[in-house]
Amino acid sequence: SAFETFDAGTTTNPSFNYRMNAELGVRNNNFGTYKFQNSTIYFSYNGTPIGETLVPNSKAGWLSTKKLNVVVDLSSSNLPSNSQLGNDLDTGVLKFNAQSKLSGKVTLTFMFKKKKSTNMDCIITIDLAHRAVRDINCN
Repeated sequence: SAFETFDAGTTTNPSFNYRMNAELGVRNNNFGTYKFQNSTIYFSYNGTPIGETLVPNSKAGWLSTKKLNVVVDLSSSNLPSNSQLGNDLDTGVLKFNAQSKLSGKVTLTFMFKKKKSTNMDCIITIDLAHRAVRDINCN
C-alpha cells in the first residue's frame, strides 16, 4: 500500500485525509476458477465509517491469487468530536478496520458450479512518522 495524499492534523485539530493505493489479493484454494461479483471494502476507525472502495468483479484461476489494485479515500470528517483521534495522533500510530465479503461461484472440473463466499476482516496500522502501513492483520 502507498499513500498518494497524506494529511494529518495536530492534537489541537485532530483530523486526517488520506488517499491510499492498495494492492489486494484474492487467493483461490480451489481446483477450479473462482468468479466473484463486485464487492465493497468498508473502512472504519473505532466503529465510525471513514471510507469505502469498490472491488470489481473478476476471477481467480485454479490454485492461484488474483491481484487487484484499488484506491480509497479515508477521512476523519465523520468522526465525533470526542473521538480518541487526538491521542492516537500523539502516539504516531493510527489503526483502521477494513471489512468486506466476496461472493461468487467456483467452477469445478469445467462442469460443476458451487457458490462460495469469503469474508475479510483486517486491522491496518499506519505509522504516521514514516507515512506508511506498518502492519496488516487479517482474520
